[in-house]
Amino acid sequence: MKSGLSDTNAIPNPFIRDVEPVCPANLLALAKQYQPLRTAIVRAGFSLPMQAAYDAFSQGILDPVFVGERELIEQQAENLDWDISSFEIVEACGEEESATKSAILGRQGKVSAIMKGHLHTDVFMKALVNSNTGVRTQKRLFHLFHISEPKTGRALIVSDAAVNIAPDIESRKHMLVEIDRVARAIGIERPAIAILSATETPMAAMPSSVEAHELALWAAENIPTCDVTGPLAFDLIISRKSAEIKGMSDDPVAGQADAILVPDIVSGNVLFKSLVYLGGGCAAGVVLGGMVPILLTSRADPPAARLASCALASIIGNLQDR
Repeated sequence: MKSGLSDTNAIPNPFIRDVEPVCPANLLALAKQYQPLRTAIVRAGFSLPMQAAYDAFSQGILDPVFVGERELIEQQAENLDWDISSFEIVEACGEEESATKSAILGRQGKVSAIMKGHLHTDVFMKALVNSNTGVRTQKRLFHLFHISEPKTGRALIVSDAAVNIAPDIESRKHMLVEIDRVARAIGIERPAIAILSATETPMAAMPSSVEAHELALWAAENIPTCDVTGPLAFDLIISRKSAEIKGMSDDPVAGQADAILVPDIVSGNVLFKSLVYLGGGCAAGVVLGGMVPILLTSRADPPAARLASCALASIIGNLQDR
């Protein structure tokens, strides 16, 4: 006899929070203060990227440049009853050509952001980091999530959960600087940044805790506009009660972090997906460190997350222009 746990007709996982993600109103309102961000939509002639472009355009935060097969692009626009005759279409055939032409647009300053459409991530990123035609700079590319709670809009910034597998100390110093800049750009006056480990005490047997301590000391000397504490276990990052119990109630970050710097992609990926699937969060994601922000959207992203990603990219893109 099959147990209830293995039965395909068993009840849904009770840990999953079945809540429709909501694009945070404050993020959208802030993005609307700027001119619409001129954005290349890579391989745009498919339903998901076209819908994302339409939603962001309708909110006044995106000025699309469609890259891909013209016939497919025009058909998808027609399906949305969207007149795109005034927008630029850059004709390209297939994934590689679409990605390369979009990268060149970013490199030449003809667009201020690049959004992944209907193509494989490896093809997309390979074109963007190409030394001759891509948008890579001297800086390390890294991914940042802005994950907001559906009812209050309260957000946590998480980096890096999607690009760097095991970033070194120098890469994470750069991430700390950029997290601080982005957090202040979205209205956090003095960001509280936590460096994740599994303990609040540096331990030689746990390298992430030692590195977190080193990074926190470095930040105290080099980033005067934020508070950084590390190492911190996850409960001490999000729970004031845990901070009080463990004698850290006076710490400016413990229990009230605005952002989390993770040690590796595994912990970051688990954290981001937990906040989304278990917490009902809306995750806006952008790759930073290039000439322009990169929207690394996924087929699994709901419309709210795609719109939020466009809003975040608009804020960051305009921040880079200042």
